[in-house]
Amino acid sequence: MPAAMPAAFQAVTIDYLAVLPMFVVVGGALVGVLVEAFAPRERRHAVQVWLTCGTLLAALVVLAVWSRDHQSVTLGGSVAIDGVALFLQGTLLLLAVIGVLVMAERFGGVGSDAFTPMGASTPGSSQEDAATRAGYATSEVFPLTLFAVFGMLIFVSANDLITLFVGLEVLSLPLYVMTGLARRRRLLSQEAALKYFLLGAFSSAFFLFGAALLFGYAGSSDLAQISQAISTGAGDLDGLLLPGVVLTLVGLLFKVGAVPFHQWTPDAYQGAPTPVTGFMAACTKLAAFGAILRLTYVGVGANRWDWQLGVAVIAILTMVVGAVLSVTQTDVKRLLAYSSVAHAGFILVGVLAFSQAAIGGVMFYLLAYGATTIAAFAIVAMVRQDGSEASHLSQWAGLGRRHPVVAGVFAFLLLAFAGIPLTSGFTAKFAAFAPAVESGTTGVVMVVVGVLASAVTAFVYVKLIVLMYFTDPVEGVVALQPSVPSTIAISLGVIITVVAGVAPATILQLAGNASQFLL
Repeated sequence: MPAAMPAAFQAVTIDYLAVLPMFVVVGGALVGVLVEAFAPRERRHAVQVWLTCGTLLAALVVLAVWSRDHQSVTLGGSVAIDGVALFLQGTLLLLAVIGVLVMAERFGGVGSDAFTPMGASTPGSSQEDAATRAGYATSEVFPLTLFAVFGMLIFVSANDLITLFVGLEVLSLPLYVMTGLARRRRLLSQEAALKYFLLGAFSSAFFLFGAALLFGYAGSSDLAQISQAISTGAGDLDGLLLPGVVLTLVGLLFKVGAVPFHQWTPDAYQGAPTPVTGFMAACTKLAAFGAILRLTYVGVGANRWDWQLGVAVIAILTMVVGAVLSVTQTDVKRLLAYSSVAHAGFILVGVLAFSQAAIGGVMFYLLAYGATTIAAFAIVAMVRQDGSEASHLSQWAGLGRRHPVVAGVFAFLLLAFAGIPLTSGFTAKFAAFAPAVESGTTGVVMVVVGVLASAVTAFVYVKLIVLMYFTDPVEGVVALQPSVPSTIAISLGVIITVVAGVAPATILQLAGNASQFLL
């Protein structure tokens, strides 16, 4: 029998305007690498900050002006630029700009205050001291941030399991490095980076194993074709479907910090440079939930009755564990880490409602939570005692008496986390919970648990507010004067928190109009 002739090569069609924001971001990252190689050391910080912010803003403009009119499934079906992808990519770019402005804070130093002058040096060594005296600065965090954002842009628009995995790795690897670059408490930072890397490697393996099983079931890694195989029962090996779905979801739930895949969260949040913690808490969570939305709604939603209850149990555990363990924390960064875990559970409640209104509610929640989180961590980075960050809760005692503006802004952000009316947190919880109530009994149970968990976290936040305003100040604790970039970042976070709470209609309508996937 003659050998079969190979199929004719078909070039992949690319809608360049649809994916242009990604090209802009990765192009800026590559230019940043060249800046590190050739720019004079004393000018690198300023050049990198301007380059990074300019790149992100340019990508945002391109997305708003051109990409929104070129919604399509492109790159051979591996990338879908639809309403959901555009909204999440725009939100990512906006939050990334705010995060970079916080990273740029120098507090009068040579480079970014949060980052060690030499990441390769041993903590406390003479080499590290020499790097500090020489005025070294770890400005490579800015191109690393752009590479991470590039991976996130891929992650929320990936329409194929292989592309999802590529996005997962591109966004994760820079974050592993950035987590270990803290200027202070270097050993804690390096330990956090190692834990984050090892557990992240396990989660990537789970995701890849699940993707392989789904490929074996459907004969394709394309989400639309997997969905078609499930709907028509055309899969070759039915026994591979449920394990494949479970393993891919485990890989993604790790990234959002859902219980029991949350063990990395408190250690990484506490050890990482505080601006990086804010960036991770906002942008990584947004990107991972964008991927979860696309996988569950486009790819494996047709058999959700087989796994939906299990994920609902994870959502309930995430809310309960995050809320209860936040009560026991004595470090403000760990407190916000467990708060982040609880918020992941709140967002999962919306995801599991499986309706178009739920998609819009989840996207609104991600925007509101991200802006509030970055601003909160920016303020945490400002509070110091003896030159180090005052992260222990006892050090925040009486802060409202000495620095009423800083404490007032932080208290407002905490109330937003708690979901108090007229803040973005209240509107976000309502937008995520309302579709869940309409979805049935399981949704109602999750919402009841969510409301109770919110009450527990509100107690934690109010306790911290009382500590700041109704106890005697601690000697030596001060709030440093932020520079213009940090002030802009905090102001933007507060403005979004206020607007999304007082007048959320425009954002809710924008999210609702964008909550449609292209298949």
